[in-house]
Amino acid sequence: MHGWGRDARTWDPWRRATGPLGWQWHPGERGYGNLAPQVPAWPEASAGAPKMVIGRSLGPHMVPAGIFAQADIVVLLASFATFVPPGRAGRPTRTALAGMAASLEDESPARAMLGNFTKKIAEPQSSDLLPPGPMDGPLDETNRSRLRADLDLLGKCSGLPAGFPQDARVLIVEGEDDRIVQPEARRMLREELPDADVISFPGVGHALLGCDLIARVVQWVEKTRAEFLRQ
Repeated sequence: MHGWGRDARTWDPWRRATGPLGWQWHPGERGYGNLAPQVPAWPEASAGAPKMVIGRSLGPHMVPAGIFAQADIVVLLASFATFVPPGRAGRPTRTALAGMAASLEDESPARAMLGNFTKKIAEPQSSDLLPPGPMDGPLDETNRSRLRADLDLLGKCSGLPAGFPQDARVLIVEGEDDRIVQPEARRMLREELPDADVISFPGVGHALLGCDLIARVVQWVEKTRAEFLRQ
């Protein structure tokens, strides 16, 4: 599941990379821009094949609880349990979310805000490296309403996503220069999942650009999948 302000096209490079490995992708789509909404669902898979949820940022919190509960493997990319840290540490984030919500009232400020947000998620790399997103499509009231609803969800995230499978193998992937998810929020996620494996990329931001992200995650998943099938 993609994150806020992005869409399912974020998985295109992943699908190309994992096609030879036999991975089946069924990405969810919130329906931003020109894309139709799509709720993720488990396909009929080979007997005993593990199920995996892979989500970016807010994405895991947008996966239906009944779907999430069936996962054997979970990969969290620049994600979080609680997005707004409690107390004084969360004030800058709460202020930023309020300003973003206000910008979504009209198309022109919404487009400007999304442009700035896109640059920020890519930093310190260039946003030119990102796949297309909602800014490439319309920002009419329907689209802005969806973005507002998910922005509200973002601010209310507190704890692991509903349905999070307690027995799943989990990988947390972080960018050490993430300017969207605060260090405190990243620390809180690791504390919620003390048995998770962690990959941390130095000099990399929220979009996890400029690193061997796909190769590292695929290597971990393939190792984990082999262990799962041996059980």
